[in-house]
Amino acid sequence: MEVIYLFLILWYGGLFFQTFFLHRYAAHQSFTMSKTAERITYILTWLFQGSNYLSAYGYGVMHRMHHAYADTEKDPHSPKYDENVFAMMWRTKSIYQNINNKKIDVAKKFTKNVPQWSNFDKIASSKISRIIWTILYVLFFLKFASIWWLWLFLPVIILMAPIHGVIINWYAHIYGYVNFTLKDTSKNLLPFDFLMMGEAYHNNHHKHGSRANFGGVRWYEIDPTYFIMRILNKLRVIKLKSYHKSK
Repeated sequence: MEVIYLFLILWYGGLFFQTFFLHRYAAHQSFTMSKTAERITYILTWLFQGSNYLSAYGYGVMHRMHHAYADTEKDPHSPKYDENVFAMMWRTKSIYQNINNKKIDVAKKFTKNVPQWSNFDKIASSKISRIIWTILYVLFFLKFASIWWLWLFLPVIILMAPIHGVIINWYAHIYGYVNFTLKDTSKNLLPFDFLMMGEAYHNNHHKHGSRANFGGVRWYEIDPTYFIMRILNKLRVIKLKSYHKSK
């Protein structure tokens, strides 16, 4: 059971910081927070993502490009221009690394106000960090994986953030339903998003990119991350921005 508990903690913990910090804060800036809170969130993101840590800068810039070029040849990840899911994953990884390491020129509109903590990212994104986290996971499994099939969770834990990305960037552009007819193929993958903490309402999000609440278009579309954000807003840890449909 310890392995399953670890898996669930890292699945939902890593996913929360990916959608809350990397997506809604770094890419879309749907809320603000103090520099201290931002630095603490960086560290928490690293602790929960571990071996698959994603930089707020690399993710934020790449995601803005995805919205600007959705389902075109310039889209960093699109089922329309990748032969299969693995090809998309590899291309996404390459573009992310090039952005994060500033090996390619990126228009200022994609980098404006995207948070960056370069010194921390060098540590958290390093091969040494990823190897140490992987070793810790393996040691945990050696101690607690009493049945062979529990080891199937190990590669998922090691590559969890890319797997989260694939679920939305591939499957939520192929399967699901739409509330809004758009120029791209974004869909709401699940009517009740128990799996992706609101990220599965991808069609809603593509319609209202800077809106903090990804759900709420239909009565059953509940966005768990948004409810946590409302609590943090009341506690004054963050400050939610008002959303206007004209944006």
